[in-house]
Amino acid sequence: MINNKIVSLEELSDRTESFRGDGKTVVQCHGTFDLMHTGHIRYLQRAKLEGDVLVVTVTADKFVNKGPGRPVFSEQLRAENLAALECVDLVAVNHDVSAVNAIHKIKPNVYVKGSEYRSHGEDITGNIRLEQEATTAHGGRVFYTDEITFSSTSLLNEHFGVFSPETKDFLMSFQKKWPQKDVSKLLDSLSDLNVLVIGDAIIDQYHYVSSLGQTGKGNVLAVKYDTEEQFAGGSIAIANHVAQFSNSVTLVAGLGDHDSHEDYIRTKLNDNVTPVFSYFVNAPTVTKRRFVDSDMSKLFEVYFFHDQPQLKNNGADTCTWLEKRVADYDVVIVTDFGNGFITREMTKIISDRAPFLAVNTQVNSGNRGYHVINRYSRADFISLNEPELRLAAHDRHRPLETIGEMIAARLDSKYLAVTRGMNGVMMYEAEPQTFHKIPALSSRVVDRIGAGDAFLALSALALSKGLGADLSAFLGAVAAAIDVQIVCNREPIDPIAMKKYITTLLK
Repeated sequence: MINNKIVSLEELSDRTESFRGDGKTVVQCHGTFDLMHTGHIRYLQRAKLEGDVLVVTVTADKFVNKGPGRPVFSEQLRAENLAALECVDLVAVNHDVSAVNAIHKIKPNVYVKGSEYRSHGEDITGNIRLEQEATTAHGGRVFYTDEITFSSTSLLNEHFGVFSPETKDFLMSFQKKWPQKDVSKLLDSLSDLNVLVIGDAIIDQYHYVSSLGQTGKGNVLAVKYDTEEQFAGGSIAIANHVAQFSNSVTLVAGLGDHDSHEDYIRTKLNDNVTPVFSYFVNAPTVTKRRFVDSDMSKLFEVYFFHDQPQLKNNGADTCTWLEKRVADYDVVIVTDFGNGFITREMTKIISDRAPFLAVNTQVNSGNRGYHVINRYSRADFISLNEPELRLAAHDRHRPLETIGEMIAARLDSKYLAVTRGMNGVMMYEAEPQTFHKIPALSSRVVDRIGAGDAFLALSALALSKGLGADLSAFLGAVAAAIDVQIVCNREPIDPIAMKKYITTLLK
């Protein structure tokens, strides 16, 4: 009986058209319904009173952007819970980010929302207005219930163990200082920043494979090729993250004079990113080809690059450009991956002239042991992972706090962040000397590639805007938590998804 109520969206469209043809009033409700509670039941029962047939569309798992561990229940289980209610006639899973497409297919006479959605100004997604327009476009009306309401998010956070006790304590303390509404408004304030991103352009290639096991001759793993995917990474990915939150972004990066991938890169840049490219002599654009199994484990990696590349005119054109313009930006974010684009001359210009300078010097297979933050004479904000910080200090054992203070003092840095994977992030603030510790804010990891870049992008913007070290570290940690659920650099951090994630964390 329950499963008979669950249909595809296409079948639901056909059924509702037939209902309307019989003169029946069709009522539609939509939501995630991750945890069915009294508020949901009262809402659906009240909705049914507005017509003859109540249909419910439920957001598919892929489009639930409500934070770590969400949805708790799969789309099938959520649909079954709804179908078990007597007041619900039909249920369909909606494979889209909002209900707009479902409304256009169902054409409800009445579209019902809870009282908490009555004020459109509280809707961070803007979807409620679009849903209302879609409803009225087909002659329907929107009705808001006045039934008792509960927050599924709050109930899940409190009772379902989504967070560890330590993370729960942190979030409770943090929200007292930074309420969710204030954080969302401050995130919007980043839009007027004029940002310069400088760094190595990288093409990331994933070749997805299935393991066949050991070869018949020799101790070698054999794999079967399945598919492949290409991403715009390095400084390109960071520029795209930044461009989601700031209206004006310039990217200065180096490409190869052959195998440049330039046409592809330009198609992947956000519209508000202005590229300024320099070109290497007799070298390709840095490309990293990874062989990835079905569990997203990296089996092997191949670099396509020149380990001692030389820019045309030895980079003189880029240096001239930087000398003339770098001081015009509110914040300069340097993503130095150590692949040869950023020369010593460039580091001096950037260090001397950038109004607010944020730097990451990444340790990777192509530069391990030879590339550290000390090549810069100054930085307002340094973002490193633990191995990168320890390498800069040549210190394996002393506490991170001690090493962080030392490196920050060496570069006269106001802020220094140490990203530590599942151990979260630590942000050092020089004045007053304070360490802010943010736990990991994601319980699900798909791919760690690019998470540090997302952290750098958001925390650098926030610090340059003067939002405070603790809030800036939190925003960076949220961006990283979202990014680890995205394959490589498939898409940049979305501001609406980030606000929804923050709402979940601080509700």
